[in-house]
Amino acid sequence: MGRSRKKEAILQVAERLFYEHGFRGVGLKQIINEADVATMTIYNHFSSKDNLVEEVLKQREERYWSYLDEYVEMDSDSPFLLAVEAHGRFLKEQSYKGCMFLRAIEDYAGTDNEIETIARGHKSKLLNYFQLLAQRKGKDNERDIANQFTLLLEGATSMTTLVGAEQATDYSITMARMLVRHTS
Repeated sequence: MGRSRKKEAILQVAERLFYEHGFRGVGLKQIINEADVATMTIYNHFSSKDNLVEEVLKQREERYWSYLDEYVEMDSDSPFLLAVEAHGRFLKEQSYKGCMFLRAIEDYAGTDNEIETIARGHKSKLLNYFQLLAQRKGKDNERDIANQFTLLLEGATSMTTLVGAEQATDYSITMARMLVRHTS
């Protein structure tokens, strides 16, 4: 197992444990045990637990955007609907217990750290993404549209913990269709 494979293993285990038990509920010892690496290995790759959390969030964000990039044809008739579908797929496969970024914002709020910055950045990136889509579609109220679709996706993520990803996605697609008709 090469160095980078060990780093991957640590990130994978850490993400799963943080997602299942929260950031505060998981210590480095548990990650070391489950990733089956030496204590020194974790410190070779990450300067601290906070640094590990940062890397986990960055990796998760990259994965999220790869879902959207893979799914959304910018020039299709309704890239908005495609984005909502892509988000739904991410929920089903990666985010069935609510939003890890939101949890990071809650857990690390007000502590002036990179973690909260990364998590908040993820949210504003989504707003910008929809604003860009709206501009490309020639909409003049792109800020409203961006806020509405971001709210829709955030709502779907929250509802996932209550009704499951499948159902939350179905609701969000229905609402997205109404929004698209309303804004065209």
